[in-house]
Amino acid sequence: MATDYAIVETGGKQYRVEKGDSFVVDRLAEEEGAKVSLRAVMFRGESDVVLVPSELEKVKVEAKVAAHERGPKIKVATYKAKKGYRRTKGHRSELTRLEVTDVKLLSRRPAKTKAKAEGGDEPAAKAAAGAPTKDKQTAAGDAAAKAKPKAATKPADKAATGGAATVESDEDAVAKRADTAEKAEKPKAKPAAKAPAKPKPKPKKAATPRPKAETKAGAKPTAAKKDDAKPAAKRKTSSPKKES
Repeated sequence: MATDYAIVETGGKQYRVEKGDSFVVDRLAEEEGAKVSLRAVMFRGESDVVLVPSELEKVKVEAKVAAHERGPKIKVATYKAKKGYRRTKGHRSELTRLEVTDVKLLSRRPAKTKAKAEGGDEPAAKAAAGAPTKDKQTAAGDAAAKAKPKAATKPADKAATGGAATVESDEDAVAKRADTAEKAEKPKAKPAAKAPAKPKPKPKKAATPRPKAETKAGAKPTAAKKDDAKPAAKRKTSSPKKES
């Protein structure tokens, strides 16, 4: 006869459990003797297998916290080559032993525990107790409307001279503030930019005639060109000789 079993998930790991099994998981916050409900990711019965998430919500897997344990010591050695560095340290995991008390498939989803339901109703009850009712609000509003406002207390009369001086000083201060505010609001007019002055035309200088070079006294006149000085040479014509 096949027994019902389920695969549950806790601490990011999956375990195959049956009714009456005892297994170790990562440390849980519950105290010893407390009941824990585990989430099933698969269920195998006598004639059917449940894998659909909507149907897995009907699977009930309950366990009891048997004890809190520590795993075996694991030694860890570290070193650095050529440095003479050697360190050894140990580690023991924090574990919890669970005993499975029930594994079965329900006909419908299990109802939430009373503790959770009561815990969810407590904030609403506190809010309802602290919130004022409509009757109290209307009564408080009527009482405030009927209450007459108290007359403002008059300040003690000051001396005639002292009071007048203070009033005048206050008026002067107000007038000064108004003047400063007006000055601040009105932007200062910027002076118009002057057009650049046109440059005056420079007077033209009169052309001074250059003096002719004067011949020095006793200076020899320059020689005329050879072509002009020497007349052209006459060509000699040979006359035929007479025979004797």
